[in-house]
Amino acid sequence: MNSSPALISIILSFRNEEENIVALITRLRTVLQAEPEEFEIIFVNDDSTDRSLAILEQEHQQDPRIKVVNMSRRFGVYECMLAGMIASSGDAVIYLDCDLQDPPELISKMLVEWRAGADIVHTRRSERLGESASKMWVTRLAYRAINALSSVELPENTGDFKLLRRHVVEQLIVLNEVDPYMRGLIHWIGFEQRYVYYVREPRYAGKGHFPLLRSLMPTQTFINGILSFSMAPLYFSLIVGLLISLFSISYIAVILVTKAIGWNLPGWTAIMVAQLLLGGMNLFTVGILGLYVGKIFKAVKNRPRFIVKNSLGLAHKEIRDFRTPRLQDLR
Repeated sequence: MNSSPALISIILSFRNEEENIVALITRLRTVLQAEPEEFEIIFVNDDSTDRSLAILEQEHQQDPRIKVVNMSRRFGVYECMLAGMIASSGDAVIYLDCDLQDPPELISKMLVEWRAGADIVHTRRSERLGESASKMWVTRLAYRAINALSSVELPENTGDFKLLRRHVVEQLIVLNEVDPYMRGLIHWIGFEQRYVYYVREPRYAGKGHFPLLRSLMPTQTFINGILSFSMAPLYFSLIVGLLISLFSISYIAVILVTKAIGWNLPGWTAIMVAQLLLGGMNLFTVGILGLYVGKIFKAVKNRPRFIVKNSLGLAHKEIRDFRTPRLQDLR
């Protein structure tokens, strides 16, 4: 007796992508219909304010394999990604952005690696078109900083376009990470991981949702990458504090010696330099500690990472955050 074909789940976290959705569905359907597996396409709507949801409702009526999860408010890309994973039923789960910079046609190569035994298939950009040299420089610097400080090696130019085998998804969705840094977590999980390479295209239509200023500065994602997998900033603060303390003790000795032999010291310059140096380092180290304390504060509140308002085509699935127990489980 032949077993039923495997199921591929495609997850797309999005907000206000009305100009891209139809083209994206067309290209995804063309790719997936050429594969032997069944498929479902799950759009996770991060509280869009344009016509995205109306378009998806029409697409669902024409093809029930297109499904929608609507968040109760705006929660963020990775939170929506987790909700989509929980809603999915696929033996393999693929997630990507809706802006068509990551070509859906690459899915065929990812499935080849999955059928050959890979548990995780990363896509790695050999070239990134339509992105400024300054942004690329900042991106490379961020990858190198994370790899230098963290306990998990994060290959450069691997973004949010990946395939995960079902048992990897099950491991991922039960982690209790607050502000989950998904790129790092997926490498941390382990298992058999492989790569396929591609050229990243410019955005298909519409405008990106990240301001230029934010793209040119260390972002929350970059900070989460450091804080989630490294205690190096805390050790750095400790070492710098010790060095400044030793310097201060040495400077006190110099002051006492010069006073004993009758030399006159320039007063205000030395005092102000010392105060500014120590004050700046105090603020810097307190800021580092504050970031870690902030993550602890968010974790101990145990709020769900996302709340689902409703869904379309997924009535059989309970879509909730595994961090937060259900009311009936507490009774």
